[in-house]
Amino acid sequence: MNNVSTWMARDPDPTTREELQQLIDANEQAAIDDRFSSRLAFGTAGLRGIVGAGPNRMNRLVIQETALGLGTYLLQQVPDAAAKGVVIGYDGRPDSKQFATDTAVMLGSLGIHVYLTETVAPTPVVAFGVRHLNTAAGVVVTASHNPPAYNGFKVYWGNGAQIIPPHDSGIAAQIDIAAQAPLPDLTLSQIEPLGLLTPLGQGFYDQYRSALNNSPFLSNHTAPEAVSIAYTAMHGVGANLSEGLLADAGFTQVYSVKAQREPDGTFPTVNFPNPEEPGAMDMVIAEAKAHNATLACANDPDADRFAVAVRTEEGEYKMLTGDQVGVLLGHYLLSRVTPSEAMVGTTIVSSSLLEKIAKSVDANYFQTLTGFKWLTNVAMEKQTEQQPFIFAYEEALGYTVGSTVWDKDGLSALVAFAQLTAELAASGKTVWDRIEAIYREHGLYLNAQRSIALQPGSPPIGDALRANPPSAIAGRAVVRTDDLKISQRIHADGLVETIDLPSSDVLIYHLDDASRVVVRPSGTEPKLKCYYEVVEAMGHEDCLKHVQQRAEEAMADLIEKHQASLLS
Repeated sequence: MNNVSTWMARDPDPTTREELQQLIDANEQAAIDDRFSSRLAFGTAGLRGIVGAGPNRMNRLVIQETALGLGTYLLQQVPDAAAKGVVIGYDGRPDSKQFATDTAVMLGSLGIHVYLTETVAPTPVVAFGVRHLNTAAGVVVTASHNPPAYNGFKVYWGNGAQIIPPHDSGIAAQIDIAAQAPLPDLTLSQIEPLGLLTPLGQGFYDQYRSALNNSPFLSNHTAPEAVSIAYTAMHGVGANLSEGLLADAGFTQVYSVKAQREPDGTFPTVNFPNPEEPGAMDMVIAEAKAHNATLACANDPDADRFAVAVRTEEGEYKMLTGDQVGVLLGHYLLSRVTPSEAMVGTTIVSSSLLEKIAKSVDANYFQTLTGFKWLTNVAMEKQTEQQPFIFAYEEALGYTVGSTVWDKDGLSALVAFAQLTAELAASGKTVWDRIEAIYREHGLYLNAQRSIALQPGSPPIGDALRANPPSAIAGRAVVRTDDLKISQRIHADGLVETIDLPSSDVLIYHLDDASRVVVRPSGTEPKLKCYYEVVEAMGHEDCLKHVQQRAEEAMADLIEKHQASLLS
């Protein structure tokens, strides 16, 4: 209770102080313990959590202490950090603008120049701003596609990519120090006369829009007027720029879902504002049906992800998986360059199909741990003048086209996919035709994910798997095991190779029929995330429907038998 009293004395927000006082008055000890048992952890994704009172929630005091910790770390690590400054943007959630303002004030109190957007901003626009403005870092206040109760604090380093170790732990250490120090008593109106605040208005958004319009990867203007697009911003911040960019690219048939167009952090028409969730795309698909549109497209609320359903021959709309969109975009972009002079990448849990496509045309391919922070940081490190980076994706609807933004960007992905579709339409083909052609050339790749809850008290599953490595899974021989914890690739014949990836508690089993099983054991609870891939060969005489059926049967068999072996 001493910690609670200290917190209430520091908390600048009467709303959260009242919330805490009500819990105290009602003797809600369990709720108080939940808020004060630990501090919301700062990691490579920054902060994300439920909004509320206490150090284990998102609130103004946590934001202020986090911003002070970030600012102190920047001053220690980055030459001229104060003058270079930090760009700050925010999404449409109820607390986001206040949290962004608090961040600006705390950084300004340290003498750090801040560039603060005057209104809501898509996450990729802020990521673009880091390099465009040559700042020391960037911050976006957003909980992306999480439910309404959440908010977050996302940090970019000066290279325009999300932070990776050791910056995450370095910032976290400074946050812990800031949580024990007095807080500056300043306001935004006080730092502006000191020359420490630059508001970012419409001109900044126009600069991002112009940069995408001038991207060589978004310059395919083949008959865009023939493609019709239904679009939803999903109550997020993407509508103005998505509609503007599509208009710039010549798409004249664009129909936005009016009820979901404006930013609204309560998300009144969707239970879960994530395009991957069942029902989230219902309204944009209804809009597409009303106009017989070619595509039904969505951005998530901070517009860094992209989802699409494509009209079928029967007039219905079928969602593409994140892997299918990634493979289509990668294949398309490689067709627009000299492949041997390009580099593309995916993560270890994304489909292997893009790697096969890249190798078939002599393009450079790389693979990283899960997360866009790895894709873009590794891409910067590996690209050369002779082989520049052009595209990367992860299966969770994240794509980056070119290097205008060094993070996933749902706006540029939307334009690129629309242009891909228009090019196909101009030659009398559909997206489905292109998918089938890719499968016929390289095989049908089917991917799935399952999470398995194991019995409490079970020994660490990763240790158990390493102590008794399987020689077969679901009747398929294991021909190679990639153990990322020890950075070794172990072949069935005994050959051992080194893996050039950061250590991570992940095991990847490659099977003799080209199937793959990836397991990511949890280090804190008896739980396992499993990612499955099966591959079915497809000749020119094969029927896609029948090959798809075989792949689905093989997938069901693989999942059932693998999970049974883990639970036995």
